[in-house]
Amino acid sequence: MTTSIAAHGAVTKASFGKLPDGTAVDKYTLKSASLEVGLITYGARIVSIKTADKTGKVADVALGYNDIEGYVTDNKTYVGSVVGRYGNRIAFGKFSLDGKAYTIPTNNNANTLHGGTVGFDKKVWDAKEIPGGVEFTHVSPDGDMGYPGTLTAHVKYTIHGDALHIDYSATTTKDTVLNLTNHTYFNLSGEGSGLILGEHIMIDADHYTPVDSGLIPTGELAPVEGTPFDLRKPTLIGKADPNANAQTKLGGGYDHNWVLNGKIGVLHLAAKVHDPATGRVLTVTTTEPGVQFYAGTSIPGTFAGKAGVTYVKNAGFCLETQHFPDSPNHPKFPSTELKPGQTMHSTTIFTFTVDK
Repeated sequence: MTTSIAAHGAVTKASFGKLPDGTAVDKYTLKSASLEVGLITYGARIVSIKTADKTGKVADVALGYNDIEGYVTDNKTYVGSVVGRYGNRIAFGKFSLDGKAYTIPTNNNANTLHGGTVGFDKKVWDAKEIPGGVEFTHVSPDGDMGYPGTLTAHVKYTIHGDALHIDYSATTTKDTVLNLTNHTYFNLSGEGSGLILGEHIMIDADHYTPVDSGLIPTGELAPVEGTPFDLRKPTLIGKADPNANAQTKLGGGYDHNWVLNGKIGVLHLAAKVHDPATGRVLTVTTTEPGVQFYAGTSIPGTFAGKAGVTYVKNAGFCLETQHFPDSPNHPKFPSTELKPGQTMHSTTIFTFTVDK
């Protein structure tokens, strides 16, 4: 184990075991006075987030597992990982770029989800300590999962008091498409404590992207006004009846992309979640144009988490800051194309506070 003290807190490194093929997986722990975050090189993922409630009691508010076997066995939820090369869905695993057609393996019925059958969540990333955190790097070769260009992706996690900053950057050797995000599941009462239906969510968005039966955007930017997607004021997550609206029925509840009101490339508010039971508040800011609010509607109920409790539907929620799903097939959506000589930059900040 090694430890270094940075300006914002301690960074600790330790072993997290080995993959079935013998590849070593390392764990890094970032710690400030009010926040502790665990990260592993497998999937560049968040494995724990420990923060206090209104009484001062500390709990882990991120779903996950105690050992590497748990993450390898769970090939359904992407829990805690950085997903890519293209996070979210691409219709039928096909897109065109510069007049050339590309095909990616499908892994979500007829569509591609989170990069394909072997996405970035299943890779062991290189890691190095940086001031206040860790920088993960993964090089995806030209043709990996069908995507063009050798892509070099960097994800920096740094801790700043009560906030976890995630900074993404990437370069490519050929024109390609890219959509990186983090797939942490939160439960502000503590992982394994029950369902998230009693928490209140606000999303700063006047529009969302309706989907078809495959959860692929139709191309419309629909107003949230008068729908269960109007979360501009704090709303009980459990208030939405999954069967009351055609769109929530398709997702079994919330599993949609909201079109954020802020300007792309500039930090702006995405969402805020409050848990009345503990007083914990999660505020999400981002430079991205969208956020996928996923209320854990498809958690399979077959994997037991860190507290030994099986994760079931609605055991956690995700707020995946992103460009829109299936953007390569929707020219009117913000572009996800990346060209040689360009560098993609994106920032998302998770801030944890308490409302007493």
